[in-house]
Amino acid sequence: MTTESEDKSQLTVLGLFAHPDDEAFGSGGTLAGLVQKGHKITVVCATNGDVGEISDPALATPENLWQVRQGELSRAMAVTGVPDVRFLNYRDSGMPGTADNDNPASLFQSDLAKVEGQIKDIIDELAPDLVFTHDPTGGYGHSDHITVHERTTSVIEAMTAKRPHLYYVCFPQKNFRKLWQLMTDNGITPPFAEDMLDSIGSPDDYVTTVNDVTAYVEVKRESLQCHQTQVNPNGPFGKLAPDILTEWMGTEYFYLKQPDNGDTQADILADLI
Repeated sequence: MTTESEDKSQLTVLGLFAHPDDEAFGSGGTLAGLVQKGHKITVVCATNGDVGEISDPALATPENLWQVRQGELSRAMAVTGVPDVRFLNYRDSGMPGTADNDNPASLFQSDLAKVEGQIKDIIDELAPDLVFTHDPTGGYGHSDHITVHERTTSVIEAMTAKRPHLYYVCFPQKNFRKLWQLMTDNGITPPFAEDMLDSIGSPDDYVTTVNDVTAYVEVKRESLQCHQTQVNPNGPFGKLAPDILTEWMGTEYFYLKQPDNGDTQADILADLI
């Protein structure tokens, strides 16, 4: 792994996410920027998104959605420029309290030691310099997001050799509030209720790194569009004016978890994009 004093002309970067499309919303611009600057990226998806939305019944059925979403992620990463896409092949767990959470094939019901073993094997193979994963809130409390966060963090904290820089992808609460107001002011029904605004997203003071990814918004947008089953052109985001959507997508937020010694010089991501 690269040290602070070593050449950073090519870093190895690993993104560990729960579902196809999770890589796009919070870190798609950063991944695109890292690719364009010559860094080596691998994206690992823990589940196949089996119980996600189906925006158009012509695209998929509940029975084959997992296969369709695997293909969508592969195409999205081809747009971004990421050639190495892997799946752990767990079933999507759905939201807390749903029947999908109880499915024995779901990530939420999986053997945690097995999941950690899979993550450890990938980290041992790639020896990444940077790792991206979900933050402790899971964005909006999704069981799979939180599981991937916990298992990835556990593996990296247990490492005895030099650990990679670990970044959590954040969605600040202030952004959810701003988005809710923007949509409401424009006559659009937000995808979350007003009474949820105090319980979703990362605390505003939690963020350590803010990336301006405006230069990569078009790549991010094109990559996101590959997730056709999840992107409804008639949904709330599809109804936003293009300039508002571009502004929304042009900034990405992270929390530097490792190193956790308060050394701001360790925030190498801030200098890469």
